Amino acid sequence: MKALSSFAVAATVLIASPVMAQTMASPAMAQAVAPRDYVAKAGASDLYERTSSKLVLETTRDAKVRQFAQMMIKDHTKSTNDVKTAAKQSSVTPPPPMLEPDQSQMVAELRKTRGVARDQAYIAQQKVAHQKALALHQGYAQAGTAAPLKAVAAQTAPVVQHHLEMLNGM
Repeated sequence: MKALSSFAVAATVLIASPVMAQTMASPAMAQAVAPRDYVAKAGASDLYERTSSKLVLETTRDAKVRQFAQMMIKDHTKSTNDVKTAAKQSSVTPPPPMLEPDQSQMVAELRKTRGVARDQAYIAQQKVAHQKALALHQGYAQAGTAAPLKAVAAQTAPVVQHHLEMLNGM
């Protein structure tokens, strides 16, 4: 079982590595993202956070993982609502959130695991997802073109940074 657990974590890291490589660039180097694209990417990010957190809550026995997952559902539900409100203020119709291919793949990996292996995969995935989300929000806060969305991005980035700090302590 320990070999399966190690395999699940290794597979998650391998799947997530290309995502991590793409997001390690400085937000200052971020290219301008169209408001609609920002809204879609933020929605996908929040959807992944809620979906993966609900999955881990089905099986985790780890109190820290449970508490973190519950916080993810609460915080990412709030950020989705904040982005939707700002999108409407920016005359952008928020598209229904859809997972990006890498996020779908990570959710599929979580579905294949249980117990401690799922907890470990979840934490590894969360680190990657939060790095990507942080780059998105910081980048839009700096280079975005719609003022209400820039404000939401600037408010959301510190929350995502806090999540990443918590993950690094787990």
